[in-house]
Amino acid sequence: MYTLYHYVYSQHARRVVSLLEEAGLEYQLQPIAMDKAEFLSPEYTLINPNQQIPTLIDDEVKIHESNVIMRYLCLKHGLEAWYPKDLKQRALVEQWLDWNQCRLSNSVVDIVLNKVFMGEQGDSAAIKRGEQAIPTLFKILDDGLQHTAFLAGATPSIADLSVASNIFQLSLAQVTPIEGNLLNWYQRVSLLQGFQKSLPQKN
Repeated sequence: MYTLYHYVYSQHARRVVSLLEEAGLEYQLQPIAMDKAEFLSPEYTLINPNQQIPTLIDDEVKIHESNVIMRYLCLKHGLEAWYPKDLKQRALVEQWLDWNQCRLSNSVVDIVLNKVFMGEQGDSAAIKRGEQAIPTLFKILDDGLQHTAFLAGATPSIADLSVASNIFQLSLAQVTPIEGNLLNWYQRVSLLQGFQKSLPQKN
């Protein structure tokens, strides 16, 4: 059974949960209270020297980065529907995974960390920078979904789980897409049971 060090308001942790649930893999969550700075503790630093969430433990294998964790699970369990072998589709998956981390994630952190979690100590310049970038980023996504139901084809992949986790994260700051292709795609991903089970439970 896998152990996943997890925090429900970490988009990076939630995308891994989405895949574990969709693939029907056994796992247990080990909560790390980021709001109480447990990720900075000496105990967790020994597990993940980056002091970030998530970390996956598979016996003697320990993996930190969320997109790498998903690739590892797909390769280990032959989840070709989520991480296709076809080179063209695989390239699209990799493209959107990297785009998500290199482009979209920066703005998500700028907005959500500072606007939602930092409160009065939030960096207003970072919020403005993120909000100014979002229309361009949403347009890139919307254009990329013009002729396809999901980011890499007709069925969802780990790229969809990764990007959608950031779209949900933005909703915590009341930033939501209005672009047609993007909105329809997000609604399709939101119907996945694994995605639904990864989300914070409503009180």
